[in-house]
Amino acid sequence: MKKIYQLCFAVVSLWSFAQDYAVASIPENLLVNANAVIREHSEDYILKSVNEMTVKETHVVTIMSAAGDRYSTIFIPYNPTTKVNNIKVEMLDGAGKVIKTFTKKDFSDYTNNPSAGLYTDDRILVLRTISTKYPFTLKTSYETNTSNTIYLSSFSPMNSYNVALEKTNLSITNNSGVTVRTKTNDKPLGKVSESKDGNVWKYSYQNIPAINHEDLSPSLDFLIPNVEFSPEKFSLAGKQGDLTDWNSFGKWYFNDLINPVSQITPEISAEVAALNLSGTTSEKVKTLYQYMQNKTRYVLIAMGIGGWQPMPASEVSKKGYGDCKALTNYMRTLLQAAGIPSYYAVIYNDDSVISFDKDFPKLSGNHVILMVPTEKSPIWLENTSQRIAFNHLSYSSHNRNVLAVDENGIKIINTPVYKPEESKEVLVAKVQLAEDGTITSDANFQFTGGQYDTNLGLFSLKNDEVQEALKNRHYNLQLDKIEIKNLLNNRDDVKISYDLNLKAKSFSKKLGNDLFFPVMPFYQAVSFTTNTERKLPFETAFPFQDDYEIEFTAPIGYRFSDLPDASEFSTEFGAYSLQYKMNGEKLMVRRILTIKKGLYPKEKFKDYVDFRKKTASKDNTKILISKI
Repeated sequence: MKKIYQLCFAVVSLWSFAQDYAVASIPENLLVNANAVIREHSEDYILKSVNEMTVKETHVVTIMSAAGDRYSTIFIPYNPTTKVNNIKVEMLDGAGKVIKTFTKKDFSDYTNNPSAGLYTDDRILVLRTISTKYPFTLKTSYETNTSNTIYLSSFSPMNSYNVALEKTNLSITNNSGVTVRTKTNDKPLGKVSESKDGNVWKYSYQNIPAINHEDLSPSLDFLIPNVEFSPEKFSLAGKQGDLTDWNSFGKWYFNDLINPVSQITPEISAEVAALNLSGTTSEKVKTLYQYMQNKTRYVLIAMGIGGWQPMPASEVSKKGYGDCKALTNYMRTLLQAAGIPSYYAVIYNDDSVISFDKDFPKLSGNHVILMVPTEKSPIWLENTSQRIAFNHLSYSSHNRNVLAVDENGIKIINTPVYKPEESKEVLVAKVQLAEDGTITSDANFQFTGGQYDTNLGLFSLKNDEVQEALKNRHYNLQLDKIEIKNLLNNRDDVKISYDLNLKAKSFSKKLGNDLFFPVMPFYQAVSFTTNTERKLPFETAFPFQDDYEIEFTAPIGYRFSDLPDASEFSTEFGAYSLQYKMNGEKLMVRRILTIKKGLYPKEKFKDYVDFRKKTASKDNTKILISKI
């Protein structure tokens, strides 16, 4: 999913104190699973006024092996309102001895274009260091001066797997007179230490081992502790704003960022008039939405107001492109021209649920969608995709809240919640079994909800690439032939469907004169690692239901023998059903697997794996075909 472009400048400090950077001094518990160890990470904010802030940084990281090479490249972003100086980098050997130094002249200067943005006024300094020996250490320090006081960052101990932390500190010296809110989010992985002395606040984390990625781990943002800061008055790209509460912030957001780029030009009025809108509000919105989709394409635009202000709707109308902010605001302006109100809605788009705190207003979020209120229920529009269905949000936007912005402020509104049966794969197949073990099959697949999302990528592929993708999907079969037909994206009903014809060998096996075969040709068992002690909670972020109905025809001269017993069981994680019945000479098999959305403690992981092993075992049930 496309994200709001944010000014992600590094903000860390020069708390100078003597430190032994020899690798031998790293505590043993921090070496486990660590590709790199953060030896020291210090941030020192000096908030001088509502529109002036200095940030000093020191960052020391020991790179243990080639697996940690990503941390040997140093990035320092800046832009027209953020200046960087006093840059110094030292490389140290394993004994902690300085072997090389770098200054600003050793850095390359690039456009800061992380998502292939067409327009961006941000820059980034990049230094790629190389060492012939591991481990080695990099110590980086610099100072940032900025007028963007809204970016008084959250403070977290780390942001990557397989990185350990020795110590990290943050201080805020508030000489501005501006009230700064704080919110501490402790997690089992770490707890912050804090102290306050007048206008100087200090926070620190120490001795946090590396997190090893585990199957079904929640998002790192969910796992890692942090302290959040939010100034009640702030400046962003020269514009002063108010974060006293959500409504005052929303009014600033709308009046300073949204409204100035939402003018209904004669050209936009003509676009809407030419569509001859009629029918219900929903029908009008659908016509406008699909018109917008057919006209535009996604391109990142990261200029103006720290990358938070949309490109003008009139420019999107003329040029036919924009990012999530621009396309959403263009759609909002089209609706406004048609007399239909809507909300520019900021959201956290992530597999794990991340919602806004109703009691802690803060500039945050990573994506923008549109909410159109109606008498029945809201219409939700994802505007970055030219293929996605009307009134459909991806599963990573469900079950959370949004900041719905209009001229009256901000409403915090919940997005829909997917039930497993609303995120469905329906398969109806006819399978002909042959005496030589071959099968031929004609099948129809249909996908809705979150499973619609996971199949939408098929429409960005060429015909031969689609076929290759389906081959990979059915890798468990020894395919001789596969053909996909009638691939359809129904953007009105949120449904993807296709017909799949295939031929595969060695599906049935000989047992004397008889044959036996597994009951599920189309499903591949999911495996999870349980041979080590689980450290993290786990999440089934993607609720779904698979509903398969398969008709088997035996080879000539054979008949289906005794059928297995039906299976049906359920747990807190989901449910499974497998039923058999004869329809004349044909065997009908119906299988339904349901997985619920949930976040569970690590102690329950074995129970979940046992549940999935049991479903996989049932899927692998063998059926005997006897020679007549």
